[in-house]
Amino acid sequence: MIEGGYLEISARAVLFDMDGVLMSSLGSVERSWRSYAKARSLDPELAVKLAHGRRAIETVQALRPDLDAKAELQIIEDLEVGDNEGIVVLPGVRKILAELPPGSWGIVTSATERLARSRLAYAGIAIPKYFVTADMVANGKPHPEPYRTGAAMLGAPVEQSIVIEDAPAGVASGKAAGCRVLAVLTTHPADTLTSADWRVATLEDVQIVTGTDGSFGLRMHLWQPPV
Repeated sequence: MIEGGYLEISARAVLFDMDGVLMSSLGSVERSWRSYAKARSLDPELAVKLAHGRRAIETVQALRPDLDAKAELQIIEDLEVGDNEGIVVLPGVRKILAELPPGSWGIVTSATERLARSRLAYAGIAIPKYFVTADMVANGKPHPEPYRTGAAMLGAPVEQSIVIEDAPAGVASGKAAGCRVLAVLTTHPADTLTSADWRVATLEDVQIVTGTDGSFGLRMHLWQPPV
């Protein structure tokens, strides 16, 4: 429903990506992957590009299929856990998490559990009851498994689950899972996220609307291309 320039949609569950949606850890990610790439005689920019929105183990496998992926994952995980410089909670995040009904949301991240817990603790965001990390799935984003797993944890039909993402791989994962996807323009240009159902600049443009029966919805001020 569109009213007064805002779009309102109903939902049973909200599934957040972590990096780029709840917090900005871009500097840590890029510094860590550049460091790893240089140590392995790889193109640092290619490593950074492949890493966005994907599980580290799959990025390692793509970059150096000749190496032991689990051993390499430990190296890159150590680099990222040890670098918290510049990590900040993104605009609107604390408000929307406080407004959501208890048990109605979760996090679905491409980070390992160790890394995700480290970043959430540093940012001061509580670990939710429903929490899907890279260690818990056989296939990472853009495969649908992560978001199907998240929706199942919350007991919500995928078609009534809203995925909030910032990266093309995550958007593709949510859509493939059968969820509706809201993209935030915090890390990627709008034209790379056109497959999302909706786009907003940040989560400051989203508010939670709750009903007397316990139902809830998202009221969004959608991003519009500049004229």
